[in-house]
Formats: sequence, structure tokens, C-alpha cells
Amino acid sequence: MKIIIKNKSDMPIYEQIKEQIRSQILDGSVEENEPLPSIRQLARDLKISVITTTRAYNDLMDEGFIISVAGKGYYVAPKNNELLRERLLRSVEDSLELAVRDARTAGLSEEELIGLLKTIMEE
Repeated sequence: MKIIIKNKSDMPIYEQIKEQIRSQILDGSVEENEPLPSIRQLARDLKISVITTTRAYNDLMDEGFIISVAGKGYYVAPKNNELLRERLLRSVEDSLELAVRDARTAGLSEEELIGLLKTIMEE
């Protein structure tokens, strides 16, 4: 598992970790039931606080992406495809709502916004 922390990112470090782990789980780079680094090991590897890695792991557990096995560590949770799809759908909805608000603020027409979305989807 590869995680890269960007110091110049506006996103908090725990969010960067969470998003990268989630992305690797979703794209299959990290498979279900695969062990994850311990919180302390990940903090050591990334040269960050244990509190930061704990927050990322807790969020991923709350979202159902990882599980904690007492005495063994953290593992990628078995996929619940229905739940996963619903979470992704909600994320898309949130992003589109933000995009529509920004488009209105920028004065884009509905046609321009739809055209922009089609262009992005073709990439």
C-alpha cells in the first residue's frame, strides 16, 4: 500500500490518508481481508502523529472500509457492494451539488455545465 502526503494540499493529512486507502480498496489495489499497517507503523512510515493515523483508520472503520481484529490489527473489510455503491453514490451527489453551486456562481448555463461534465467523463 502506497500513501503520499502532500504538504501543500488544503486537505488535512488524515483525510489524505483516508482517501488514498479508500481509493486503493475501491480500485482493488488493496484486496479484502488484506492486513493494513498498524497505526504506529503507518505513523512511523509517514513521519506523522499516531493521532492522525488513528483518526484516518477510525473514519475508514466508520465508513465500513476496514475492520479491527482485536490482537491482530486492521484489515480491509469484506466488500458489501450494495453499501459501497450507496456511499459512492452519495459522494457523487455531494460533489455534483457543489459543482452546480459553483457553476451558478460562475454564471454557467445548464448547457455549459452539462457540456463540461461530458468533457470530463470522456477523459
